[in-house]
Amino acid sequence: MAKGRTVWAGIATAAVFILLEIAALSLLHSSSALQNVWLNRISHNVMAFNWGGVQKVKGYFGLREQNDILAGRNYELFKELQHYKELERSMRAMARLDSANLPPHFNYIPAEITAMGTNSRHNYIIIDKGGEDGIKTGSAIITPNGVVGMVYAVDKRYSYGLSLMNEHVGVSARIGREGLVVPLQWDGKGSDHVILRDIPLHLDIPVGDTVWTSGSSKVYPPDIPIGTTEGFRVADGAVGIVDVRLFVDLSSLRYVIVAENPDRETIEELSR
Repeated sequence: MAKGRTVWAGIATAAVFILLEIAALSLLHSSSALQNVWLNRISHNVMAFNWGGVQKVKGYFGLREQNDILAGRNYELFKELQHYKELERSMRAMARLDSANLPPHFNYIPAEITAMGTNSRHNYIIIDKGGEDGIKTGSAIITPNGVVGMVYAVDKRYSYGLSLMNEHVGVSARIGREGLVVPLQWDGKGSDHVILRDIPLHLDIPVGDTVWTSGSSKVYPPDIPIGTTEGFRVADGAVGIVDVRLFVDLSSLRYVIVAENPDRETIEELSR
């Protein structure tokens, strides 16, 4: 009887062991499936992150390439715009030149002022035309309504000139159409006034008379209007001076005309 109980106890123990093994295997299988799910999710996330990073890098370099292309196009458009602006400025200057009815026998080149000195007694002017445009040293710088200065040095693309507001610049001027020819110089006081020197004391110079270039200079064309007389005075007790208000304010100019006398060298040779 005792022996039978022992057998049944062993069978029960074996059954419990088998059930526990089955449960363990079941749990292990379930755990493996769950682990596979999580591993798959992690793998997919890593793959998605890597793919997204690669796409961002590709997009970055692609965007930079597009930006470089756009920058190049913008630069070309800028150059084209500047070219058209230059043509427009030249056309406006030529329109003024054509309407100015300037004297013949001179070569005229329109130009634009790029820099100007106005704060000393030796002021200068720089224009945007040079040797490549036909500018020569010694040429006059004028407007249809005044004298601006003369070209002193020439580069390929730019020219340096002495302004009328410079103590070393003088102009041969005539008072009225048929009047007295006297030297004209800057008085050193402003950008819209000059003086006529060496006026005989016995002459009566009317106020408001127009002053012109005389034409006796080999530099400046004749009959360019300069300004109007404002009054006569005596300096140093013996020298007559006439104050002249210019038609143009030299400090506010932007466009000018370079006038070159093609016969200047011949005249200089004959004058020696």
